[in-house]
Amino acid sequence: MPDLRAAVIGSGFGGLAAACRLQALGVRTTLFEARDRPGGRAYVYHDAGFTFDAGPTVITAPECLEEVFQAGGRRLADYVELLPVTPLYRLIWPDGVRFDYVQDEAALLEQIRRLHPADADGYRRFAAYARRVFEKGYVELGAKPFLRFWDMVKVAPHLARLRADRSVYQTVARFVTDEHLRQAFSFHPLLIGGHPYETSAIYTLIHHIERAWGVFFPRGGTGALVNAFVRLLADLGGELRLNAPVRAVRVAMRAKGRSAIHHVTTDAAGTEPFDLVVSNADVYHTYATLYRQTPQAAPTVRRLERMEWSMSLVVIYFGTNVRYPELAHHTILFGPRYKGLLDDIFHGARLPEDFSLYLHAPTVTDPSLAPPGCEAFYVLSPVPHLGRAPIDWAVEGPRYADRILERLEEHLPGLRRHIVTRRVFTPADFATVLNARHGSAFSVAPRLTQSAYFRLPNRDRYIPGLYLVGAGTHPGAGVPGVVNSAKATVSVIAQDYQL
Repeated sequence: MPDLRAAVIGSGFGGLAAACRLQALGVRTTLFEARDRPGGRAYVYHDAGFTFDAGPTVITAPECLEEVFQAGGRRLADYVELLPVTPLYRLIWPDGVRFDYVQDEAALLEQIRRLHPADADGYRRFAAYARRVFEKGYVELGAKPFLRFWDMVKVAPHLARLRADRSVYQTVARFVTDEHLRQAFSFHPLLIGGHPYETSAIYTLIHHIERAWGVFFPRGGTGALVNAFVRLLADLGGELRLNAPVRAVRVAMRAKGRSAIHHVTTDAAGTEPFDLVVSNADVYHTYATLYRQTPQAAPTVRRLERMEWSMSLVVIYFGTNVRYPELAHHTILFGPRYKGLLDDIFHGARLPEDFSLYLHAPTVTDPSLAPPGCEAFYVLSPVPHLGRAPIDWAVEGPRYADRILERLEEHLPGLRRHIVTRRVFTPADFATVLNARHGSAFSVAPRLTQSAYFRLPNRDRYIPGLYLVGAGTHPGAGVPGVVNSAKATVSVIAQDYQL
């Protein structure tokens, strides 16, 4: 086996999973993280005794997490405890309709019948369809790298039979007729940065993943799962460097141009040589900034500038000095508009007046994340990215946050007078803190024409030794997506270097 050195840039879940897998294969791996804590979008804030997970809070498909630990000869359960969440989500509409989205089929069907009895049979058919999509789109293709156009051609007939050309909402609407239920079973693309009316029906597989495996939350917060990966990397002999932003990577071609040395520059260590680089950084930042000295990066920069990017988010982290009984861990508060609001978020040039919200209350599952008698929350609102709506978020952010908290008081009485700490993260922060193009929260939008082969490949086509993981490459955003991107990418590296 060759003596290889790998640099992994960015310690989000994709970078962590890739670093652990590479180290398990015997590759000497250094993981570079720009911030003072690991996690990337899964960063953790601590304020006034509260613990706030900055990013992903819906943990599904635990088997893909388990696989990373198994690759290193370990067990996930020895590093972190995953707690089941029920209901998976509570959905609330302005007209007062409430729907607890649960894993148990009998309980789910009972609620469907209460809303619209005729849709029970349609839901069963939708669930069967989502299972077929899962078996093809997740089991067979979720961690399969699409490096050649022929890879896409081979699966095209299967995608055609599943009508991947239809959107998630279109597909759901073919099975159920009640508008509440159509929204209940079509909002999932928003969790990975997609417009439900434009995201391929392939993403209905998320419904089956949740129904089959459930939704989980790590004891101690999502940050505890990050720390589990960090401990695994250390146990395997890998190195994590914090406060170590990569400033540039210079590529020096080896003989005959089939391989290269990647000279990685950081402030603390200067320039160091690596045989290969796996970038978990924002894909545009990777090519336009880190590899700006490499001529072969230019075609990818131009391609990314033509692509559609996901929406952004405004996220408010806040803690209260009271508990709120009967909360669900995950609550979706739909606004008065569905498609119109989505169109404004994904295609509009200004901030919509109304909003739909996702409220995360982790202390429902793990009270240790707040002081005794207190509650920890974050609430997020999807908003247009900066490329569409160049809003001055330094001015608008506090105002918008106040409007959101006012809306939440309809469900959390007296909320604003009970808040003891709060922090706001806007699209401007996504752009500056996370180097996200346009302040996008989920990288390249998950459209059919930007998926699989049409997404950026797990191995760069022009720069030898450059590989990608994370939301911008195949299979896409979300914790299962980025963790499976590491599986796909490391499988290519293992083949390329005969590991």
